[in-house]
Amino acid sequence: QVQVLESGGGLVQAGGSLRLSCTASGLTFDRYAMGWFRQAPGKEREGVSCISRSGISTYYADSMKGRFTISRDNAKNTLYLQMNSLKPEDTAMYYCAARYDYCRDTATAYTYWGQGTQVTVSA
Repeated sequence: QVQVLESGGGLVQAGGSLRLSCTASGLTFDRYAMGWFRQAPGKEREGVSCISRSGISTYYADSMKGRFTISRDNAKNTLYLQMNSLKPEDTAMYYCAARYDYCRDTATAYTYWGQGTQVTVSA
């Protein structure tokens, strides 16, 4: 049984930083591209970032470039998202997702999802 679990969310002031983590079990981690998505109240789920199976290739939504860094440790079956220079508009539930093979930018392309971790950025 595949399990995906996010952690690291919380309340932070604008300009601050948070590091999200996601652990996945029950799958061969290094065969899956891993993505971060987020969803704010009343808005659609949007892609934040994705990292290839090896970790060599990374992709970011335009509004996150230069502020967020995605990484993974395949030996620990763990995905990370370092978020710097946070803004109030980054407030959302952040989800980790796994997709066999390569990155895609649409949520429907991902098979396994965590329950999410809340990030709240105060002004």
